[in-house]
Parts: sequence; structure tokens; C-alpha cells
Amino acid sequence: QVQLVESGGGLVQPGGSLRLSCAGSLSIFSIYAMGWYRQAPGKQRELVASITSGGSTNYADFVKGRFTISRDNTKNTVYLQMNSLKPEDTAVYYCNALRYRNSVRYDYWGQGTQVTVSS
Repeated sequence: QVQLVESGGGLVQPGGSLRLSCAGSLSIFSIYAMGWYRQAPGKQRELVASITSGGSTNYADFVKGRFTISRDNTKNTVYLQMNSLKPEDTAVYYCNALRYRNSVRYDYWGQGTQVTVSS
């Protein structure tokens, strides 16, 4: 059974930093595209950042210049470095693993980790 386990969330003051980690049990982690999503209360889940199997990255406009996504395939782990945090970054952050094989979508989610930005 595929598992994605996030860690690193918590309470931080505005302007602070956090580093989220997502460890996967996927036996072929390196071929998955990985993403970080977030969901604030009363809002839809939204993409924060993604990284392809080849290392290409994509960011939502609202985090560009502040967040950095990276991956270490030797550790089956993807990271999200979050700097200059704002109160509006408060949300549950979810890790996602995605790949397609023979046109079949394989899509896995972690349980989420809470990030709260508040003074």
C-alpha cells in the first residue's frame, strides 16, 4: 500500500520559515511527479508547487520567490521550504504523488500537516 507521510508543519510567526517533508513508500518514487497542495478552512484545495520526475518545478503565483520545492530520490522524499510566511499561508498542506501508466492515472495523497502563521 502506498503511503505518503508529511511532517514539519507547526506554528510560526509572520516572516518566519518552515520546511515540510513528505516521505513516500513508493518503490519507484523517482518516476512520480510530486506536488504540494494546501487547503484553508472554507476554501478549495489548491496547488502550491510541483516537481516533475526530471526536476522541473512549477509554483503558484502566490508563493513564487518565497517557497522552494525539491526532491531527494535517494530518500524517497520531497521537501517544501517556506520562507517569508504570511498569515494567508495558514492551511493544511498535503503531499501528492502522480504518475500515468498506460493512460491510467495513479494519484496518492498524504494525510496533511497543519501550518499556522500567526503572531
